[in-house]
Amino acid sequence: MVCAKTCRLVVLALALVLSLDAAAFGQSKAEAKAKKTPKAGAVDPGVRDGSAGVGGPLKGLTADETAFFVDGMARFADVEAVTGGANNGLGPRFNSNQCLSCHSQPEAGGSSPAENPLIAVAGLNGAKNKVPWFITEKGPVREARFKKSTDGTGDGEVHDLFVITGRTDAVGCNISQPDFLPAGNPVTGKGGNPNIIFRIPTPVFGAGLIEAIPDSAILANMKANATVKSAMGIHGHANAFLSGNVNRSANDGTISRFGWKAQNKSLLLFASEAYNVEMGVTNQLFTQERDETPGCLFNATPEDTLNFTPARGSANTAVISDIEGFANFMRMLAPPVPAPATPKTEKGRATFAKIGCAHCHTPSLTTGPKIASGSSTTPSAALSKQTANLYSDLIVHHMGTGLADGITQGGAGPDEFRTAPLWGVGQRVFFLHDGRTSNLVEAIREHRSKGSEANRVIEHFERLSVEEQQEVVDFLRSL
Repeated sequence: MVCAKTCRLVVLALALVLSLDAAAFGQSKAEAKAKKTPKAGAVDPGVRDGSAGVGGPLKGLTADETAFFVDGMARFADVEAVTGGANNGLGPRFNSNQCLSCHSQPEAGGSSPAENPLIAVAGLNGAKNKVPWFITEKGPVREARFKKSTDGTGDGEVHDLFVITGRTDAVGCNISQPDFLPAGNPVTGKGGNPNIIFRIPTPVFGAGLIEAIPDSAILANMKANATVKSAMGIHGHANAFLSGNVNRSANDGTISRFGWKAQNKSLLLFASEAYNVEMGVTNQLFTQERDETPGCLFNATPEDTLNFTPARGSANTAVISDIEGFANFMRMLAPPVPAPATPKTEKGRATFAKIGCAHCHTPSLTTGPKIASGSSTTPSAALSKQTANLYSDLIVHHMGTGLADGITQGGAGPDEFRTAPLWGVGQRVFFLHDGRTSNLVEAIREHRSKGSEANRVIEHFERLSVEEQQEVVDFLRSL
């Protein structure tokens, strides 16, 4: 009898503890149970099958334009060394040794591939580099930025993963890799050094069309449906050194549009910064080595320049520098071709717009007209008055604490990012600025966190039936 009473008291006490535990998190017992057994939802089918539909030139290029495109593509694939050969001078600090290694999924110009090339790059030519904990065989290509410097002041710069120490083409150089420890989860980065944030490569398909969209078109789109956007908490945020209400260049006040935070104005600037920061190659826009340690400087700077004296009989393309070649390739690279529409993907497209995704991921913008200049026209006719189905408004938005990286670039603050263009997303392997997931459904849900302008949109997504959610996901994977 005493035992029965005691047992009943123990059961009641346990029930009370469980009830209080759920209540402490604002949950009922039913809600707590539901959280343990989440509702079945949409499934990411993964990288879509079929032809890549990318990697070729824009339609309508002239013969000369095509020649410069082909030349730029070849330079995009060139492997850099420190000295010797036709290289321009790798290092002293670098993330990789060619553009293609980071931009190869599903073809040249894309994003991080499924098999990480950086593991092989780390030890090439006798280098003694250790592969950082956040670079894995099946994980994304990543660059690392530090939020703070050792003295506690703001940093935000890229700290290259590798050094040329030990390489057979860099005899005498002795510098150390940055300290990226302590290690954390190699996929998500969580639990590791809290001072480090990651970025993965952005695809450059259709980049010339993006460059050719007039500021006025971006501003008009930003102001369109302003009342509806405001009611959903969508505003877009100024990235402005100068006056204005969108991400603007500090040089001339025009809208910048390339990079995760829309920090770069043009493809030439985008290419030259990457050449210097990611490969350590100095050029005519970034003329100094980022590390000038004695014994590690092997070439005159800038290393990449115009070639005023090409070999006799060389093609016209031999005159330009690599950064101009890279820019030409990206400028004339065609946008991704979506998969053929199906009834399910068309329903998903409509739902995508209905729940508010299209308020930021604008389906299309139109490039400007060609401008007559003597006997020629600029820009290329292939870039003139074209519809760019990019699914982006090209401005920056608050994405909340969940995606915040703690880095400010221009006027884009710690939780602000450019709306990522979605064309080609069907064949991307890794998502979000740091590559934390390969699951498109998870990437959608990561848009929701405290302070995010996407919160209402994601609430709408969560209220959809499983079938409707799946149609949205299938539509995105068709792009």
